[in-house]
Amino acid sequence: MVVFKKIMVKLNNKGFRKPTKTLSGVTPIAVMLKPKACKTICDYCPSLNAPQSYTPESPAVLRAAQLNYDAYKQVRVRLKSFQVMMHPTSKIELIVMGGTFFNYPKKYRRDFIKSCYDALNNKKSRNIGEAIKRNEKAKHRCVALCIETRPDFCSLKNIKEMREYGATRCELGVQIIDDKIYKKVNRNHTVQDVVDAVKLLRESGFKIGAHIMPNLPGSSFENDLKCFKKLFSDERFKPDQLKIYPCQVIKGSKLELMYKKGEYEPYTEKQLEEMLIKMLRMVPKYCRVMRIMRELPPSYLVKGTLRIDFRNILDKKVGKIDEIRSREVGLVSRYEQVDKNLKLDIYKYRASEGDEYFISAVNKDNILFGLLRLRISKDTVIHKSNAIIREIHVYGKAFDNKNETWQHKGIGKILMDKAEEIARKYSKDIVVISGVGVRNYFKDLGYKLDNTYMVKSFK
Repeated sequence: MVVFKKIMVKLNNKGFRKPTKTLSGVTPIAVMLKPKACKTICDYCPSLNAPQSYTPESPAVLRAAQLNYDAYKQVRVRLKSFQVMMHPTSKIELIVMGGTFFNYPKKYRRDFIKSCYDALNNKKSRNIGEAIKRNEKAKHRCVALCIETRPDFCSLKNIKEMREYGATRCELGVQIIDDKIYKKVNRNHTVQDVVDAVKLLRESGFKIGAHIMPNLPGSSFENDLKCFKKLFSDERFKPDQLKIYPCQVIKGSKLELMYKKGEYEPYTEKQLEEMLIKMLRMVPKYCRVMRIMRELPPSYLVKGTLRIDFRNILDKKVGKIDEIRSREVGLVSRYEQVDKNLKLDIYKYRASEGDEYFISAVNKDNILFGLLRLRISKDTVIHKSNAIIREIHVYGKAFDNKNETWQHKGIGKILMDKAEEIARKYSKDIVVISGVGVRNYFKDLGYKLDNTYMVKSFK
């Protein structure tokens, strides 16, 4: 085990509004695509004057609609909002929301992403390539870009396009691993589509998020738990992140009619709580549960819980678990003193026909200070290396002052050194799926930009 020197830090949230927003080390900015219906509408999804699966009164939709869904304006307004709340805005995670990204015309997709970079740069570029290049040294750097799509809209061509935009994370609408349920709710894709999308994304170095929806029509308490367990026991899946959105009856959906006819009944709050606690206890150490429950306006909720704070309730009842978010130093240190003596923990597991190394910097209490995901695989997709770093993340408040954060203390360099040490055994080089705004960090470590990836040769 590698032991780190003791790192002393003073965390002070005084003056901050919504301090948890940036406790993971980056500042998230969500932007919404304009309304556009999917080619097929799932039974549980509302069809309203809003981006698909959202309602006109959803907070993110209200913000975007007021700006006519203009990507540039959305980013500028959110930047200003974070600055007013005294949050740093040097490291931005851009999250593109609002429906299936690849359901939109390519020109719209490209122009939308370019406008986001232009807003971060506070300067309009001639083309997207120029905007991305400018962002490498911008005041507001895009260190991560997330795009949401469906498993059947995640081909190699789609993935290459995401990489051209600098995307590093992809969230898939998985919902449930059950072909019978997919057919019943008019999902219009199969489990095999999920398997194929996950493998392509993983081989391309993406961090993979899965949206999971228990309580779908045709499922059951037992089947939901069985499918959730399979998500981590079957090597074809094993996502890095989860959003758990229990099915609810929303106005404007086919499910509303089914409910009124007595053909569907959602879980009671007690049943839902029991299920979510069981699910959280199944989540392995390499996975982060990003969110539980969607923020639905009460006026559009026909049946289902209004408790959007369910996560807080569950955290108090679930006990100590391995899931990432509950172990992050930024969150834990808000409520208790943490030991600063760190060690490296290396957890190896199989996923999508390759070996995954989850390398983490933790203390004796398993509090997480930083992590790195290294994949070793014989298959290559876009890049040509057998070793790819899919994520490196140092946790803690994203302060601009380097003396007041767990970041900038050398943890990232130690994680990178360990990844390179492992990779040398299997590959002649190593690549990183880098966000645009952190390319220079990897250049300082001896990496060079090649086909949207940062590459380092061991020769």
